Amino acid sequence: MNSTSAFDGETPAAAPAPPERWRPDVLGELFEQLTLPLGHDDEGELVATLVRHRPPWRPRFTRGAASGADVLYVHGWSDYFFNPELAAFWSNAGARFFALDLRKYGRSLRPGQTPGFVTDLSDYDADLEAALEAMGHGRADAATSARSLILLGHSTGGLTLSLWAARNPGRVAALVLNSPWLEFQASRVGREALAPVIGWGAKVNPLGALPNVDLGFYTRSVAKDADGEWEYDRAWRPDRGFATHTAWLTAVLNGHATVAAGIDVGAPVLTLLSARSTILPRWDPAMLSSDIVLVVDEIAQRSLRLAPTVGISRIDGALHDVFLSREPARAAAYTAITRWLRGYAPRPRP
Repeated sequence: MNSTSAFDGETPAAAPAPPERWRPDVLGELFEQLTLPLGHDDEGELVATLVRHRPPWRPRFTRGAASGADVLYVHGWSDYFFNPELAAFWSNAGARFFALDLRKYGRSLRPGQTPGFVTDLSDYDADLEAALEAMGHGRADAATSARSLILLGHSTGGLTLSLWAARNPGRVAALVLNSPWLEFQASRVGREALAPVIGWGAKVNPLGALPNVDLGFYTRSVAKDADGEWEYDRAWRPDRGFATHTAWLTAVLNGHATVAAGIDVGAPVLTLLSARSTILPRWDPAMLSSDIVLVVDEIAQRSLRLAPTVGISRIDGALHDVFLSREPARAAAYTAITRWLRGYAPRPRP
């Protein structure tokens, strides 16, 4: 007779859920996705989604500037991963390419959730750890993995990865940042004046909505049905961005303050930026060849607070997302990465 029965007054434990499996991705046959369970919050199920590039050749047999490396890309605010060209560049360079849709973004957004909402950027530590575990770069793998790890982050994703790397010394071999949001657009003085007001609002009403200052110009410069070159899911990347909330902005401002005080990500850094900014309340053709989101000169200065070794590449004609710029600017950005990797790319371990 089984030692545990209904008469024991115990409910038999439920069988563990089967592990998630890789399945086809929305980007087509060269991509797969893996759902990473993260538990629940007040809005329901939390997941992140890891995407991997599966080229018809094996990157480990490709001799390139990133041979022997694994790359993890993290998107920016009101965004998700949709750039096959970026994945192909890293695969051609010899790396294995992965991208992560963070909780409440893109593939990871569930009905009823507030898009992109967190109250602390360290909340994403769980997303990153789950992704790295699936890639073979979990904490237990750090000492034995033969492959090095390159983190690649855009805008808010660049801020998030920089802060994570500084809290996790020794995990990252190189950090490549694509227009990272390292400082508030109104500069340090504006941030320090605004932070107490926004912070008070976050305590009173964390989900309090802030005015939407996105006039749709960035979408116009990127979307193929406007003046750009890219097709993507407008539900996952809205024309005027997600609504912003006080608690979320407080989390970002706290991240900016941490960077301003100086951190060390523990690895060489390459920051890619547009050569210029065009921040105006009206449309201007210059917005097709400049950053209309961040003040790039300030971001260049803040990048120097990340590590002892920082390279900055200013790309003429680049947009805020350098890899969504027109082809000549994208080509210049890929050339800059390749040149930098030849000097700073981590070498495969024996």
